[in-house]
Amino acid sequence: MPRPDLMNAEAKFMSNSEITPDERLDAHDGHKKTRRGRSGRGAMWLLAKTLHRLVRNGRLTVIDAQDGTWQFGSQTSPAVSIRLGTARLPSRLLANPSLALGEAYMDGTLRIESGSLRDFLAICMSNIDALDALPARRFRRWLDQRIGRKLHHNPISRALANVAHHYDLSTELYDLFLDADRQYSCAYFPTGTETLDMAQALKKRHIAAKLRLEPGLDVLDIGSGWGGLGLELAQAHQARVTGLSLSAEQIAAARTRAAQSGLSDRVRFEQRDYRQERDQYDRVVSVGMFEHVGRSGFDAYFSTLNRVLKPDGVGLVHAIGTMEPQGGSDPWTRKYIFPGGYIPTLSETIAAIERAGLWVTDVEILRLHYAETLRHWSERFAANRAAARTLYDERFCRMWEFYLAASEMSFRHGRLMVFQIQLAKRRDAVPLTRDYIAKAEADYANAIRAENTASGGKG
Repeated sequence: MPRPDLMNAEAKFMSNSEITPDERLDAHDGHKKTRRGRSGRGAMWLLAKTLHRLVRNGRLTVIDAQDGTWQFGSQTSPAVSIRLGTARLPSRLLANPSLALGEAYMDGTLRIESGSLRDFLAICMSNIDALDALPARRFRRWLDQRIGRKLHHNPISRALANVAHHYDLSTELYDLFLDADRQYSCAYFPTGTETLDMAQALKKRHIAAKLRLEPGLDVLDIGSGWGGLGLELAQAHQARVTGLSLSAEQIAAARTRAAQSGLSDRVRFEQRDYRQERDQYDRVVSVGMFEHVGRSGFDAYFSTLNRVLKPDGVGLVHAIGTMEPQGGSDPWTRKYIFPGGYIPTLSETIAAIERAGLWVTDVEILRLHYAETLRHWSERFAANRAAARTLYDERFCRMWEFYLAASEMSFRHGRLMVFQIQLAKRRDAVPLTRDYIAKAEADYANAIRAENTASGGKG
């Protein structure tokens, strides 16, 4: 005999005024098919009720562990069918949707039957407003905010471990999906038609223009990665560059590249935390690193930028941000991809800059540029998936493709964007209008064309 609590859950579900007669029939058919799995049936009923409430964009079909079929949403695209492989999965999805969804895909207990992973995650992200209204979701956000400072506490020892978790993976892995320069951050697509390599080159050019570089300036690159930006600033703009990274793998690769490029006299790469830097610089740039600082580290980060900038210096911070009321991090991403990561809001970032006594001299929001970057990365990873599997295993490959696809849809349909904030100690450190940025980019492009023409190449 069914347990009373399950009967009540089913009755509430069937009486939901939002469910059409046809949907009731579909649900009843699912009920008959799942009669054998009584332990998981109640959770599946509750999950179905939740999904009926949530899915408004797209069409989602769910096949449960007992082969019951459930349909949600409109008839509009995208249309996706997924299979839940265990009776326990619905309850896990209800308790912690983000973590359970990512883990289920990694483990193969959630499989895409029709459609694509990107389409499925597009449905999830395009309905996120309704998801955030759920009481369980609101509670988790409240809890994260309450324990956030401890959760995102990031001393140097923890920062080293967090960086090693992600960036000390095999360099061969990153070569499977990044551009030739290994730019592991948002590219810049002025028209949207650029190739990935072209867009990453334009990103470096865009940043250089905002830094107002001149020959002989000292530049600090915080979070220098594999060295591409630092080498570009040294070679194209005759700067003296110090690059900092906590990743041993990245530092080794960047030093090799500097030596091979004949730039070791102008570029040095150090495995050192930015908080340990004692010199002062004309320019400071930080791309894709602020997201690793953690909320409790905002003041230390911008105080350090203030300390290492010369009085007439200019800085630029390029980072992922969110339009959430308060920033945060996804639990699956925090556990498997970027431990210690925290996505800030623009408002809390600006507040920390003001507390550090720095001027904000320019802000630019790159909204869909990272979505396009991630689309390219996903396509390249898919094309080279077999090679990735030889480096790691199937579970890792599923984790990585979920990471890339979920990130893309968070920028395309969710609340993520990228901001570039230009900073200075003096309000007059840069021109009064931002026309100089476009002019510097055009001058640089003309110089490249002239050089190519002189050498017999194409502009």
